[in-house]
Amino acid sequence: MDFGSFLSALTLLNIALALFGVVAGTIIGSIPGLTATMAVAVLVPITFSMEPASALILLGAIYTGAIYGGAYAAILLNTPGTPSAIATTFDGYPMAKRGDGDLAVALACFASVFGGLVGALALLFLAPPLASVALAFGPVEYFWLSIFGLSLIASLSNGNLMKGLVGGAFGMLLSTVGVAEISADIRLTFGSQTMIGGFDVVGALIGLYCIPVLIDLCAVPDRHLKVEEGVQKVRIGEAARIAMKSKFNLVRSSVIGTLVGILPGAGGSVAGLVAYSEAKRTAKPEQKFGEGEADGIIATESANNATVGGGFIPTLVLGIPGTPPDAVILGALLVQGVRTGPSLFQDGGSIVYTFIYGLLIATVLMLPAGLLIGRYAYKSIVTIPKAVLVPAVGFMTIIGTFAIRNSISDVIIMICLGVFGWVVGRFGFAASPIVLGLILGPIAEQGFVQSWTIGAATNNLTGMFFGRPISQAILAFTILTLLVPFILARKQRKAATGAKS
Repeated sequence: MDFGSFLSALTLLNIALALFGVVAGTIIGSIPGLTATMAVAVLVPITFSMEPASALILLGAIYTGAIYGGAYAAILLNTPGTPSAIATTFDGYPMAKRGDGDLAVALACFASVFGGLVGALALLFLAPPLASVALAFGPVEYFWLSIFGLSLIASLSNGNLMKGLVGGAFGMLLSTVGVAEISADIRLTFGSQTMIGGFDVVGALIGLYCIPVLIDLCAVPDRHLKVEEGVQKVRIGEAARIAMKSKFNLVRSSVIGTLVGILPGAGGSVAGLVAYSEAKRTAKPEQKFGEGEADGIIATESANNATVGGGFIPTLVLGIPGTPPDAVILGALLVQGVRTGPSLFQDGGSIVYTFIYGLLIATVLMLPAGLLIGRYAYKSIVTIPKAVLVPAVGFMTIIGTFAIRNSISDVIIMICLGVFGWVVGRFGFAASPIVLGLILGPIAEQGFVQSWTIGAATNNLTGMFFGRPISQAILAFTILTLLVPFILARKQRKAATGAKS
């Protein structure tokens, strides 16, 4: 943490790279299908001729910008630009529908910057001790963590828990199609070569969220967003006041995002959903989550950006990628000749600390850049005619889905899932539980099979699943999450009965 590394990060070149990375990442992340991983991967080759610290700053800035950029499509089109913005759609789009899209965009920017700063500061000050947390997680902890994630379906079910559970079970069923996580068995392909690769999460995400929106846009002649006359800019002052008022939610969600980011494979989508569920669980009676509640946007956007810094902790200290974009960045580091591991902070300290300071600078630069881009993105989306908007978004979804694996089959599956999502949506089945089951299914399966194998080999299945302290803590949180909706419903019934009497 020497002052020289800080001065190195403040060179004109590194500041320019940080700004370019944030802007490029934000634009790429705002396009449905072009994920943060893709944004980083596309721009990795241009870093090979750079100094290692500068290359890291550019890639880190692209990553953090792309995570934030996903909020634009989530708020203005009800389509997560990146998987980490899934929970942003819950309150972001309802805010935009009632005419507060400009406020929602500004809130997302403030929350993203705050969460990104918390994650980067954790990387700066707490990297070695927090990395040991990741090492304490074995297969059984990942299994229970995924079950805890699935328990969030209770918060995502729009008042109908049974339909949410059915949607989550269907998503988990989709996750089993193709090659098995552990045994490599071919399952549920029905002889189709196309289905061997399974359902791609991003393609399914685009289909289930975007296609129903496009169908509804075509079916309804009115504008898809309400626009107040005279609105010329993003409501920065109002958003800042709301964010300050929700400072506890900001801090809590950022810490959740940092801790989830440390766990390899969890990522921003899980962090955003956990933070959203926690914000909803502790909400005041007058707060209406799912109907345009500002705290919903604050929770998910601060959490998913905090995973950027959190994910770098196991990547740099242990050489274990915390999130998929970290895996790409780790590969770029290896090409540069930088070896990650416990000794990196001693052997390559100047590179690491210059990068961390550069990441902090990039996060700060995201505030003016994000607000400026958000202003023009909002004005463009709300004023563009439907005859142009629908084909443009449809084209981006097709290109984004095809670019993931260069497969036209993925595009067909995406469209079919989208039509299916629109149909079941008419019957009250939300897309979010399906996507959550699809994301967490492989994590749960891999953790369960590995834990069962170890427990059977040691003749201690019960101790394996229920005897470890971290597993017991996660299980307790899971039970609490499942019970809270019933407790709140009971309190509401009692309050209603008392009011009538």
